[in-house]
Amino acid sequence: MKILISGGSGFVGSNLTNLLLDKGYEVTVMSRNPGKGSNLPPQVKTLAADAMKPGPWQAQLALHDAVVNLAGVSVNKRWDENHKKMLRDSRIMTTRNVVNALSSEKNRVTTLINASGVGFYGYTKDEQLTEKAPPGRSDFLSGLAQDWENEAIKTKDYGVRLVIARIGIVLGKDGGALAEMTRPFRFFVGGPLGNGKQWFPWIHVKDLCRAILFSIENATMSGPMNCVAPNPVRNADLAKAIGKALGRPSFFPAPAFMIRLILGEFGSVILEGQRAIPQALLAGGFKFEFRDIDAALRDIL
Repeated sequence: MKILISGGSGFVGSNLTNLLLDKGYEVTVMSRNPGKGSNLPPQVKTLAADAMKPGPWQAQLALHDAVVNLAGVSVNKRWDENHKKMLRDSRIMTTRNVVNALSSEKNRVTTLINASGVGFYGYTKDEQLTEKAPPGRSDFLSGLAQDWENEAIKTKDYGVRLVIARIGIVLGKDGGALAEMTRPFRFFVGGPLGNGKQWFPWIHVKDLCRAILFSIENATMSGPMNCVAPNPVRNADLAKAIGKALGRPSFFPAPAFMIRLILGEFGSVILEGQRAIPQALLAGGFKFEFRDIDAALRDIL
């Protein structure tokens, strides 16, 4: 099977590439600069393309059996209007162009795994959120996720099985959110963010990549799929787990007003959260390697 990964040179994409190669798949990595700053194995094919724009790359994409679309500018920085536009365009336009590529008469793609985020559900406090939960209504990330998924849903016009991977906060070595999160702990000033009661919908990068592969290989998987660990934790418990793993204190809280002052609108993403549950994966028979945060942090740190 030939699999194309859009955004494949990033943190998740590079880990997914290695897993797919280990399983014997042919992998093509598509990005603007697929070789820049990455150590792609020599057997990986590359396709240099700006997926935000239509082009000859769409014909090449259509020659694969499955596509994993992970493309999108990182949310992890202070948002201004320009960055919010990039967040939207890098997701909406890329997905629109990927889906349009499936209209080719030579299209052989049978499966599209399209990224989204648990931000789809908005800020919901303690409610357990399965894939059947309604979308949020008022915040930027929820609206973005809904528009993003609506673009992907157009695959139904081409008979392609669609899995929408609503990804939580990805933890792993040499990338993801953990590097920034652990920095205060290494200076002995780590602790919860705000009141620490907000839920933290995390997933180990190994389990995320295994879940994507699982959804490629299992034709019964379709529609939304929460890519989060079965046991979300509150932020205060996460801080304790990081402190324990690093042998550092974890009782220096970062005040909410300071986070909002530094990060602006993005600060609300950190101070709120979603108690997302991976019901679709569990019902489909997927087995998580890292179900609890302590085991995940021991592996990573």
